[in-house]
Amino acid sequence: FPFFISDHSCFVWGGSRGSGLGGWQSPHLIEILSSVLLSFVCGCYRKEMPAFTCVDAAVPPPGYAFAWDGALPAQGASPGDASTTADGPTADLSSPWSTDLSAKLYRIDGWGAPYFCVNAAGDIAVKPHGAATLPHQEIDLMKVVKKASGPKSAGGLGLRLPLLVRFTDVLKHRLESLQQAFDVAIRSNGYGSRYQGVYPVKCNQDRYLVEDIMEFGAPFDFGLEAGSKAELLLAMTCLTRARPEAFLICNGYKDEEYITLALIARSMDLNTVIVLEQEEELDTVVETGERLGVRPVIGLRAKLRTKHSGHFGSTSGEKGKFGLSTAQILSVAQKLQRLEMLDCLQLLHFHIGSQIPSTALLSDGVGEAAHIYCELARLGALMRVIDIGGGLGIDYDGSRSGGSDMSVGYGLDEYANAVVRAVMLACDRKHVGHPIICSESGRALVSHQSVLIFEAVSSTTTKSEPSSSIWPNHACLLDELADDAHSDYHNLIAATLRRENETSVLYAEKLKQRCVDHFKDGILGLEHLAAVDAVCDLVSKEFDVADPVKTYHVNLSLFTSIPDFWAIGQLFPIVPIHRLDQRPVVRGILSDLTCDSDGKVDRFIGGQSSLPLHELERGGGYYLGMFLGGAYQEALGGLHNLFGTPSVVRVSQTGGPRCFAVTLAVPGASCTDVLRAMQHNPEVMFDTLKQRAEECAGGDAVSCALALAHSFDTMPYLVFDANGGYS
Repeated sequence: FPFFISDHSCFVWGGSRGSGLGGWQSPHLIEILSSVLLSFVCGCYRKEMPAFTCVDAAVPPPGYAFAWDGALPAQGASPGDASTTADGPTADLSSPWSTDLSAKLYRIDGWGAPYFCVNAAGDIAVKPHGAATLPHQEIDLMKVVKKASGPKSAGGLGLRLPLLVRFTDVLKHRLESLQQAFDVAIRSNGYGSRYQGVYPVKCNQDRYLVEDIMEFGAPFDFGLEAGSKAELLLAMTCLTRARPEAFLICNGYKDEEYITLALIARSMDLNTVIVLEQEEELDTVVETGERLGVRPVIGLRAKLRTKHSGHFGSTSGEKGKFGLSTAQILSVAQKLQRLEMLDCLQLLHFHIGSQIPSTALLSDGVGEAAHIYCELARLGALMRVIDIGGGLGIDYDGSRSGGSDMSVGYGLDEYANAVVRAVMLACDRKHVGHPIICSESGRALVSHQSVLIFEAVSSTTTKSEPSSSIWPNHACLLDELADDAHSDYHNLIAATLRRENETSVLYAEKLKQRCVDHFKDGILGLEHLAAVDAVCDLVSKEFDVADPVKTYHVNLSLFTSIPDFWAIGQLFPIVPIHRLDQRPVVRGILSDLTCDSDGKVDRFIGGQSSLPLHELERGGGYYLGMFLGGAYQEALGGLHNLFGTPSVVRVSQTGGPRCFAVTLAVPGASCTDVLRAMQHNPEVMFDTLKQRAEECAGGDAVSCALALAHSFDTMPYLVFDANGGYS
């Protein structure tokens, strides 16, 4: 039947006009509006004051005014409709989607080059040999996941997620590319010496990774750098199988035990250099060398004046954590001269800082250090090596920009050329022979070689659709509100009918706050509060102001597997590894399994506060990958909530039908492993619980004991069945 409100004409509903309520998106909101209107009509027929009386008294908050011409949206229209580009999940749904659009959306061609791409199946593919990879050599990440996590009865390895996948061919290609970049720069500039790198094991101490580096670097006399006694033992062991020219660089703070170990390495014909981080370390080196009868080779770490901004720059400059000032360098050189040991001083080391953003800053710092090197040679030191430290950066966000800690404005070739030219320029000016160039480029070597795979297991929205059980009683519940809340409620309805978006949102917030206060005072019950929240959320959703971001719950511990995100705000590329031939239709953040509010990823590369994602499908997993995390994350990860290390597979490219072979498979840490790491005794714990089960469970004691044994042996992460449920 035709209906209107006279005087204000705030709403017109008439079948002859054909507008109906089709413009409203939510059926629950239509139900609310209809019930209010019917309440008004019934009130008019009963000659009573209708429930909608407050519409006449609806006054907009200061700064807002009602302005409505009485027209409804066109049939089928929805608030906030707008055509957008294909840059995100809100793209024009009528346009086709493609894998190329996914690659652009997630910046894969930027941060992923030359090792990662999207294949025709919509999966992330790995190019193990970089740009030289042939199409049939590409490795489909989803196939690796299925092989690793599939049941053994079906030919899988039966590993649980999360899963760390190491690609040995990528590691080999990175090392060879770094060596080639310096070799080309040396030849093209006519440099009079060579490049000979070392791997700083602190970046990732994994046994197989370090052994691979030794194998792949053997033709180039690639060495190792250690920063502690344990790392020194590791490096010494690996270098016994290397050529004698490979460097063993001993960095870090040192005591007599550390120096004794380094000198023992020297006595074993390992090419060991003890780098002084503090001036007082020299006395210990000299005294220990005399006691052991070993003449040391000494290096100095210079504290440069050159410094770059940002988080990583805080470790450089005059106030840096490590190194000697110019006065201390002179003091050490003079003391060595008095001891007739100046020939022992052969290396200069420095570190501008990690993630050096530009070659301009790099050239400035290397040039400063090269002049110090030349001055030490002038003073009589037998200088032969300049160790430029780390700093070769990674393009985490694909922008190739030097403006942040997340990217760098150069590639390997530009980096190597800048270093060679800066050293050569300083040495030529002072007529000093060109030194061996050594670098400690750990991040650049190992970041690309591993991918962390984890599964999204469920999702929730901040503003969820209210339960249908609320609606049969919503009118009664809302009519029971106190007078001031009742007035706010009808003002909200009036503004909603007028389609005044901002005013409606303000009234909704006002109503919710007033009802929360009433709830705290004991005036309202939980059902009333739920009904008010539901109405306000529906209004927000109708006007597209509700938070559209979903929370995807992932089977992962952020603190174990991506600690740098939590600790220093480091961003890593995170991308779905499949379904990239489909349009991502939602935006989401990631929430991990830990009982910690910081256990979430809500910042992503490109300055984004959410990530384009696909809707979860029942019966099929949704897999995400964290890329470029091969440096530091494994060594820094902790045991928060006793979530342990992920499962690991080591993958090499082969000529078989799958294009790959798993050469090593290691299950993730079990509950027994993580408990033992925290000084618990799992065997005693099991016996205690088993005895208690026998006392309390009666005939089910055996079943309880089996379940307990299984719990100790399994990983702490969640397990899901084929339908996506818990098993």
